Amino acid sequence: MESPEKLVEMRSITKRFPGVLANDSASFTLLRGEVHALLGENGAGKTTLMNILYGLYTPDAGEIFVRGRRVQIRGPKDAISLGIGMVHQQFRLIPTHTVAENIIVGARDVGFVLRFGRINERLSELIKYYGWSISPTSKVWQLTAGEKQQVEILKALYRGAEILILDEPTSVLTPQETVVLFQTLRKMASQGLGVVLISHKLDEVMAVSDRVTVMRRGRTIVTKPTRETNQRELAFLMVGRELSELEARPMAAGGKPVLEASGLQILDDKGLLAVKNISLRLFRGEILGVAGVSGNGQEELIEALVGLRKVRAGKILLDGVEMTNRPSADFIREGVAYIPAESLRYTAADMTVAENIILKSYRNRRFSKRIFINWKTVYDEAGKIIKDFNIVTPSPFSKAGNLSGGNIQRLVIARELNLQDNIKVIVAAYPSKGLDVASTEFVQRKLVEAREKGVGIILLSEDLEELFLLSDRIIVMYRGEIVGELPRQQFDLEKVGLMMTGVKGAEVKA
Repeated sequence: MESPEKLVEMRSITKRFPGVLANDSASFTLLRGEVHALLGENGAGKTTLMNILYGLYTPDAGEIFVRGRRVQIRGPKDAISLGIGMVHQQFRLIPTHTVAENIIVGARDVGFVLRFGRINERLSELIKYYGWSISPTSKVWQLTAGEKQQVEILKALYRGAEILILDEPTSVLTPQETVVLFQTLRKMASQGLGVVLISHKLDEVMAVSDRVTVMRRGRTIVTKPTRETNQRELAFLMVGRELSELEARPMAAGGKPVLEASGLQILDDKGLLAVKNISLRLFRGEILGVAGVSGNGQEELIEALVGLRKVRAGKILLDGVEMTNRPSADFIREGVAYIPAESLRYTAADMTVAENIILKSYRNRRFSKRIFINWKTVYDEAGKIIKDFNIVTPSPFSKAGNLSGGNIQRLVIARELNLQDNIKVIVAAYPSKGLDVASTEFVQRKLVEAREKGVGIILLSEDLEELFLLSDRIIVMYRGEIVGELPRQQFDLEKVGLMMTGVKGAEVKA
């Protein structure tokens, strides 16, 4: 039997950044007609390797072959001309333009005169073939997250991509949209395309991929057929040690609510009503999960609950004390810790890693006496936290702005969970987003430990597996409203997925 064609072969790729060896003689091969999963911890080098293939970075050493021919990829234009496309986590679309207009931006063969009739006809053929429901004439702002992702894939296919790289593609999708995506990937592979799937979700890797490559500390550890491995082995290969399973337990405590919100109305950055008359209660020792596709008011809600956004109407009580529209510093003093969705915004890039770690706790007696900071204690503690949270940095003295996105996320989580005194409430927005399995396990365990100490936790996540694992209750938001609430014993993937699309909880069939 003839072996499949090698669409891509990357040999001994090395890439250095200041203080970091991102790729260390890494190798990768993509075959025609396969979905190939690329796994690794944060800082393992998987995204860097694929950014090199797409021309966003130039390797310091190594060779790249596309369809057996050695190539130099100096930028995305070179990659696109070689039939390589990439779908990033953050969609790169113009909301006010149509699907067709977004797809032809930068395309080579559209001509001086745009013939939208012919363009729409070609796009309609591709849309029909993959079983999608989008229209070439729809405005992008009207589309769901899953449909926007289809536009990104369509853009690559329209430009003739035979090699498609997807970076964490399910992070913004509902379970139903994830199923559609996987059907698309399998159909693409059946047509002879090669698909690279960068993902940290081991169950998804097992469900959709043909082969899997694991990277660790910039090097390629192993490549093997997916059918010859399992989630436990893959986790071990990624981390280099066995991971213990987090055991779900009943709610640790109850009693009076530690946080109450009633009749909240909150505006978004454009002055539009993002949260509409929401009321909720959070109890001590409880994890309240908040599910929903991004952009349905969740972010505005939690920002109001930590004092970072004013409410137009309604009331917020923390342990019986009214906190409505008080500054965030008051929330911190009253015992509210906040793990934000955009960690970079809450990091002082020009300050060191150690200085960022104590930003909220430098007045703590451990670190200061009157007006003087005990820097030896600070650096000792920072070194311990860097090790515990596996923050990849040359030293505590390095600038925080030089960290990767995943390591910035770890830095902020460490600051909030490890150094805050008298925590009553933790508001966590996508705390494991961008984290590898070991760091995710660590963060989840920290949240459970806090809950068992009586801390109330609001957990915002688009990962339903994480919400089901950790939450005692789940509320589902859609277009600024709570459309359903489920206790732990009623958690159901299909129910929650339907509510995330706007179906009211009472309308979901048992």
